[in-house]
Amino acid sequence: MIVDVQTDIEIDRPRAEVAAYASDPDNATSWYKNIKAVEWKSPKPLAVGSRIAFVARFLGRQLAYTYEVKEYSPGERFVQSTADGPFPMETTYTWEDNGAGGARMTLRNRGRPSGFSGVLAPMMTSAMRRANRQDLGRLKAILETTLPRPGERNYPQA
Repeated sequence: MIVDVQTDIEIDRPRAEVAAYASDPDNATSWYKNIKAVEWKSPKPLAVGSRIAFVARFLGRQLAYTYEVKEYSPGERFVQSTADGPFPMETTYTWEDNGAGGARMTLRNRGRPSGFSGVLAPMMTSAMRRANRQDLGRLKAILETTLPRPGERNYPQA
């Protein structure tokens, strides 16, 4: 059975800012509740071919896996897939302007669990959807309330 979960959210920040923050692996532990550690396995900056190791806790289990960046179009699309780990997974982020000066971010996770994980696929889908909604909510809160806005002190300059 294929696990395919897509979630999106509107964030009241410019698309470029949302994309830059969300696609930076160093920020993953701040907005993904289940990600506990991130380690670059290839030199920075982020590019196609970059490899990043993650340690996560999901459904009561600790998972260690490495993503490889497959596509990276800053501000538009970011695709990474597991190079190893419990089961093959592809994660895609896309961003678009929402017409109100903010951004719409879509997060999609697709994979094909095998073995015992395959039996749990329906439960994994539901848990993943719930976790993704919560994670995108955390991302929204960070970007809308924590980071400075254009014109404020300490606003990141492009």
